[in-house]
Amino acid sequence: MIDQDAPNLYAPPKSDVADANDPTDLVYATRMERFGAYLLDWFLKIVLVVPLIAGVILDVSDLLNSETKMFTILGFGLAGMGVLVWIGLTVYFVHRNGQSIAKRMIGIKVVRTDGSRASLARIFWLRNVVNSLAGMMPGLGWLYFLVDSSIIFGGKQQCLHDMIADTLVVKA
Repeated sequence: MIDQDAPNLYAPPKSDVADANDPTDLVYATRMERFGAYLLDWFLKIVLVVPLIAGVILDVSDLLNSETKMFTILGFGLAGMGVLVWIGLTVYFVHRNGQSIAKRMIGIKVVRTDGSRASLARIFWLRNVVNSLAGMMPGLGWLYFLVDSSIIFGGKQQCLHDMIADTLVVKA
């Protein structure tokens, strides 16, 4: 006869397991942190892209002699390498932890609304590409940008592009 009160030696152990992605533990990034990261990201883009544009303009002009052409090509090459390094670091940080370089510097990141990691594809396509395409609509792009930015004053501090991608920006 089997004793019903005897412990089952072959049963898995019992324990309380808390969900690692509990959305109630998330601390939303402030509006100023998000705005600061936005400005810092644009500053980095401008610092890297302006030398490339200047290099193209100078290279196209007929005012260059052989001495300045060497410096133009060198500067253009260094600026191009800087852009490639920036793209590589951005893709790496976004894939690894949902952070651009500026978000990493400020200490915020992008996650799904359930607290799980947001994929690189979700961040790239839904947060960036869809948002950029909507912003480029002739005559309505400015209105989309205004609505996208204004919605951040809601409870979860999400912009329209966050709602489209089902993401939040939280403290890292």
